[in-house]
Formats: sequence, C-alpha cells, structure tokens
Amino acid sequence: MKNFVYNIPTKLYFGKDQIKNLPDLLNLFGKRVLLTYGGGSVKRSGLYNTIIELLADYEIVELANIEVNPRVDSVRQGATLCKEHQIDVILAVGGGSVIDASKMIAAASKYDGDAWDLVKHPKRIEEVLPLIDILTLSATGSEMNASAVISNTITKEKLNVYNKKLYPHASICDPTYTFSVPKNQTAAGTADIMAHTIETYFSIEDDVYIQDKLCESILKTCIHYLPMVLQEPENYDARANLMWASTLAQNGIISFGKGGPWSSHHIEHILSAYYDIPHAVGMAILIPRWMNYVLNQNTVKQFAVYAENVWGITQQSDIFKTARLGIRETYEFFSNSGLPLTLPEVGVKSNEHFSEIAELASPYLTKSYISLSKDDIIRILESCMNPFYN
Repeated sequence: MKNFVYNIPTKLYFGKDQIKNLPDLLNLFGKRVLLTYGGGSVKRSGLYNTIIELLADYEIVELANIEVNPRVDSVRQGATLCKEHQIDVILAVGGGSVIDASKMIAAASKYDGDAWDLVKHPKRIEEVLPLIDILTLSATGSEMNASAVISNTITKEKLNVYNKKLYPHASICDPTYTFSVPKNQTAAGTADIMAHTIETYFSIEDDVYIQDKLCESILKTCIHYLPMVLQEPENYDARANLMWASTLAQNGIISFGKGGPWSSHHIEHILSAYYDIPHAVGMAILIPRWMNYVLNQNTVKQFAVYAENVWGITQQSDIFKTARLGIRETYEFFSNSGLPLTLPEVGVKSNEHFSEIAELASPYLTKSYISLSKDDIIRILESCMNPFYN
C-alpha cells in the first residue's frame, strides 16, 4: 500500500431538508452569489424556486445551460461574470458537470490568463472563489473531491484537472432531489459510480485489502439499489444509498494507498471529446470490453475474485470461466438498466477517428493496470462497435 495523506476539507450535509443550512453557509463568504446550473430540470423540480426564496436578500447572478460535458467556454463565461459582479461565492446546483464547471470557474475567476491554461496546467491554480454545491444527480462524486473534467471543442481535448484547492467548501446532498431524475440518467449515473469503483479496484497495488472490500461494497450497493430505483423512483433509502455510493467512489476513501492511471476513463475522455457522447454511457460501453481485452493469465485471479465477491458467482472449475461470467454479468447489468451498449447507438457510425483517439490516449496508459498500446486501444474501440461477446 502506498503512503497517503487523508484530508478532505469539504463539509457534507446529507439527508432531507439540509438545504435549510444554505443561507448560513453562503453568509460565511458574502452576499454576491453566482448561481450555476444546467438545463431546466432544476426549475421543473421546484428546487430553483426554493433556492431563490431562501436567498431573497442575496444578490444572485445566474449562469445556466452548463453542458453535459462541460466546456471551457462556459468556464470562461462564468469567470467573466464573477469578475464583473465581484462575486463572493459560487453556488452550483446540479450533477457532476455543473460542479466540475463551477470548480474551474472558481479558479479562473482569480486568474488573469485564459481558463484553458488552468485546465492544461492545474498547478497554476493558486486562489479560488469558495464553492458550495447542491447535488441533484448521483454519479461523479465531484461534490467531495478536488477534480474537474473540462472539454475544449476546438482542440478536441477533454482533460481531468486536479488541484487540492478545488474541493467544494460544502455540499448539500439531499436524496429527494434525485427523485425526478429520469431512468436513463439514473442508470447512467450508477454506471459512472461503478466505473469509478472498477477503475480503482483493478489496480497493480498489492495488499490493499480494505480498499478492495470497500470497492466491492460500493459495487454491490449499486447492483442492489439501481433496479429498485428504476422501479420506485421515489424510494428514499434506495436513492440515499446510491447518492452516498457516488460520493464514496470518488472522495478518495477507496483510492488512497492505490495508484496508477485509469484505463477506460482516459480512452472515454478522448472519445467523448470527439463525439460529445455522455461520459457515463461511454464508460458503460467501454468497461466490459476493456475487461474482456485485458483478461489474461496475470489478471484472471482478480477478475475471478471480482466475479465471486461482487456478482456472487460460484467458482467454476476453470478460473477463466469464472472471470468471464463476472465480465458478462457487468455487461448484462448495464444492458438490463436500459443503457446503450454499442458506439453506433450513441452516434459513432464508423472507426474514422479511432486511430487519432488511440494516439492521444496511449501515452497515458503505459503504466495502467495493464499497459495498453495504440493498437490495443484501437481494438478495444472497434469491439465497442458491435454487441458484446466474451
């Protein structure tokens, strides 16, 4: 197990009616607030009106329509608003996309250069505006980590930014705010939770028993509660378990002491930079294919343990059969949740850009769980064009 320092400064307010704490939280920093959100769901759910009523004596500037794959253009726009209106604090209302964009707005508003400079060079982030968020989608874990993923449509880059200054000051996580999330987004969000956990679970680090058991618990939570939520969208306990799983999957608790680049995430980030597909859907498509591709004599034991401990598969006489059954269960779970599971279903009709994508992804993956070359990545992407087979 690697050395690590555990220090997460985000204060989490979890459960029903925690929004009552919002005025006091904002009041720590000032009365000028930049309110960021995505589409119309925040207004349709009534959450927007609740926020406006609670903040009646605050000066609110709004930035709406933040993209599913948040773009640097939105970050630039938000930073400009912060500077023009001398914003004291940012309030992000939404899922990971809104929170990610808001983190970078918080940094760019205190930077004299272009926002993309900070995405490319996160060490240049020296000062940020305080950020408070209200989570409305269980997926990315951005509510309690120091990362953000931002896209640039001009350069076709989608980059992960990490800087300890990007932790939100506080996050309000009320599971009732996810009741109105449509089935497809709920399923995609859960696939994202599972993807984060799987990428952490399959690690080159030895003797990380406690982290691995936490990973297995998070995955089993998703497997248990997603079907329940799809049938009963307002099941509070089911929604609460998925929301907490989302946070735990990405707040460092399962990854401290482990290391190495994430394979499927690096591929998907570039893939969705080219095609602008929803990140979580891209991950659901890639993960089973990546698993199938990297299954070999060196990895089969861990995949068999995954099959037994996560999916409850009885050990087979052939360890490879056990492992393949676990991979098949992963694919079937995503499929039964209603997610598209081939690239043509999300608009990728040919392999035209696969070589470029693989060229960009391969430098990051030489030290991943299983080292992947450009040719390996092309083969994984090509396998995503057709129904899964293993």
